[in-house]
Amino acid sequence: MWLLLAPIGDCRTGGSSRCRWRQCWHGNPFLPTRGPRRTDSRIWWKSCCLPWSTSRRRRKWNNPPAKNIPVSSFPKGRRFAIVFDQYNRRKGDRSPRQASSLGSGFIIDPEGYVVTNNHVIEGGEEITVILHDGERYHAEVIGRDKKTDLALLKIEADTPLPAVNLGDSNKARVGDWVIAIGNPLGLGGTVTAGIVSARGRDIRSGPYDDYIQTDAPINRGNSGGPLFNTAGDVIGINTAILSPSGGSIGIGFSVPSNIATNVLNQLREFGTTRRGWLGVNIQSVTPEIAESLGLDEARGALVAGVTKDGPAEAAGLKQGDVIIEFNARPVEEMRKLPRMVAETAVGKDVAVRVWREGGEVDLTVRLGELEKVDQASLRTGTGSAKPKGNTSQAVDELGMALSSITPELTEKFGIAREAKGVVVTGVNKQSDAEEKQLKPGDVIVEVNQEPVSSPDDVAEQVRQAREKGRSMVLLLIDKEGDMRFIPLKIEKN
Repeated sequence: MWLLLAPIGDCRTGGSSRCRWRQCWHGNPFLPTRGPRRTDSRIWWKSCCLPWSTSRRRRKWNNPPAKNIPVSSFPKGRRFAIVFDQYNRRKGDRSPRQASSLGSGFIIDPEGYVVTNNHVIEGGEEITVILHDGERYHAEVIGRDKKTDLALLKIEADTPLPAVNLGDSNKARVGDWVIAIGNPLGLGGTVTAGIVSARGRDIRSGPYDDYIQTDAPINRGNSGGPLFNTAGDVIGINTAILSPSGGSIGIGFSVPSNIATNVLNQLREFGTTRRGWLGVNIQSVTPEIAESLGLDEARGALVAGVTKDGPAEAAGLKQGDVIIEFNARPVEEMRKLPRMVAETAVGKDVAVRVWREGGEVDLTVRLGELEKVDQASLRTGTGSAKPKGNTSQAVDELGMALSSITPELTEKFGIAREAKGVVVTGVNKQSDAEEKQLKPGDVIVEVNQEPVSSPDDVAEQVRQAREKGRSMVLLLIDKEGDMRFIPLKIEKN
């Protein structure tokens, strides 16, 4: 059963207001409004923006009403005097106006559990669920998850409500027919049809993006509505569209039901999500990095940092490891690992296989709980540094000038006191280092997974790489506290 969601809140303006997500502007859809501000050639729209966004009540406006506002006057008895009188009465009124936003949703349990998007109800002070037959119910928020943009609501009805079944989105194939149902532009129940255009889309809206792309028309107001397969099962929750105008151009995105099922079960049981936590910072393995590490192909997730006292550190994972298998499942690319970890139960012992120093190493990790982690503490410690001399020299093979860390360089480049490694003091033009955006002030912590503390150490690692027939070296770079692995070509001259 589809339904219409109407979160009610206070809105300062009756015109257009800025959406909470990307470049979306929305106002009365039947009046001329400002178009989306173009900061990118691609403009993303959340499909629920109609007609105004909800917002929390504010006790104080940023610009409070001024006192002693000048009053416009017009001779009494003249034709337009009444117009000026109405204008003067409204002029100083800055009280909040009530506004509503409309979205879609669907019932997944006869007891009244309702699924929608988090951005549909976000900021709403009161949420009303309107069924297709016009029945209205006050809804209680059971839980919400911003990372997947899902929310679970509960309504109370005297009789069991008709519900839909969440199907297996993994069975959906590109080209399969699908049906989208929702409340586009506030018109009411609307059915559109299309096909599955693509699977596993990453639109960079969150850490677990794995959207189903469809060309079934999805417009503003459809957010939170179901995407059905031909068997009548829900395989997706309509969430976003890609459009230069805000209207459907046949590129819509739905959260897969298999991701939603796990999240909704946790929201229903705990009121929040409970995701597994590994405790590593990761980055993609490029062909260049794979070559420098001796991997046969670019695969897995490269560990750029290990959180102190986290599950990974306790299990023995190290900076520079490549996670190639997690819980007996191959890690084909970096962006899949966060989803695999998040979907694994908290406290479970998981087998992890990593690539380290030219061979595979098997480890066992007991996962922590992501929601309990203090995000401010997720910075990887690098230990203390003790400068060894004040020598500076050029390493022509890498196209850089390097120096040991000194108090002068620490002050000049704003390097952290506990940093260790070798400071980049110069980068040759048209070199691979310049192309990889290395710059003076960056700190080289490791070369080919070996710690370095002087330019001589770097030169020695380059020499050893050449002797092994390698054309690249892998540098661990500290860029203002952000650890990243960067492969560099070894110059012939």
